[in-house]
Amino acid sequence: MITIFAVSDSVGETAEMLAKAVAIHFKNNVEIKIIPFVKSLKDVEDAVQIFEKSIPCIVTSTIVSLDIMESLTKRCYEKNITLINLLEPIIKSVESMMNVHQDYKPGALRVLDSIYFKRIEAMEFAIKYDDARDYSGIEKADVVIVGLSRTSKTPLCMYLANKGIKAVNIPLAPEVEVPKELFNISPKKIFGLTVDPLRLIDIRKKRIDGYTAVYNNIQYYNDARILEELEFSDKVMRKLNCRVIDVSKIAIEETALIIMNALGYKDNL
Repeated sequence: MITIFAVSDSVGETAEMLAKAVAIHFKNNVEIKIIPFVKSLKDVEDAVQIFEKSIPCIVTSTIVSLDIMESLTKRCYEKNITLINLLEPIIKSVESMMNVHQDYKPGALRVLDSIYFKRIEAMEFAIKYDDARDYSGIEKADVVIVGLSRTSKTPLCMYLANKGIKAVNIPLAPEVEVPKELFNISPKKIFGLTVDPLRLIDIRKKRIDGYTAVYNNIQYYNDARILEELEFSDKVMRKLNCRVIDVSKIAIEETALIIMNALGYKDNL
C-alpha cells in the first residue's frame, strides 16, 4: 500500500478529489491523507516530516504560491519523494495561450464553490417565496419586488437569484391586502415594477390565449380593470416609498442591473 498526500494552501478539496479519482483504480491499495492550509515555510517542513513517515508515498499539490511551492518541491526532491503539481500543466498552458500570468489566489476553487452554493441558496429562496406563498420571506430577502400580475416579477427574481441575490416577489391587486411585513423593512430594498397599460393589456391577452378571459370573476385584461390595478399599485408604491422601475421597454437583465446598482451589488458571479 502507498499513501497519496493531498497538499493544499486551502482546505485540500481539489487535491483530494483528484487523488480519489486515482485511488479508485487500485482497490484498497492506496490511502489518501489531506494536509490543508500549507501557507508558510514552517508548514512545508511540518508536512515533509509527515511524508517521511509514509515513504514510499506520492505528494499531490494544488498550492499556487510560488515561494511555498518551490520550497515544497526542493524538500521533496531532497527526500526523494515524488511530488506532482496538479495545477501547473493547465496553468502553464493557459498562461502561454493568453500571454498572461496567473493570479496567485489560494483556495480559488473554494471561492467558486461558495459562489455556486450562494446561487443555489438564492434560487431555492426565490422558488420557496415566489408569488407571496409565504410572507415570512419578505424580511429574509435581499430584495423585494412588488408589482401587478405579468410585470415579470418571477423571472426577475430568478435572474437575481442567479447572481446570488435572495429576491422575493409580492403581487399587487386591489382585492388583496398589502402584506404588513412590507412596512417593517427598509424601503431601499423594495422595488416596484410598473408598465404601460397598453403593453400590459397585450401581455395579458397573450398569456390567456386559449383560456377564459376571466380569472376568479376578475376581467384579466379589461382596459378599465388594468387602469384600476395600475392606479392601485401606484398608490401602494408611493406608500411604501420604494423605487419604481418602468419595465415597459427594458429587458429583465436591464431591470436587474438597475436594482443591483442601486443596492451596490457587483456582478461578479
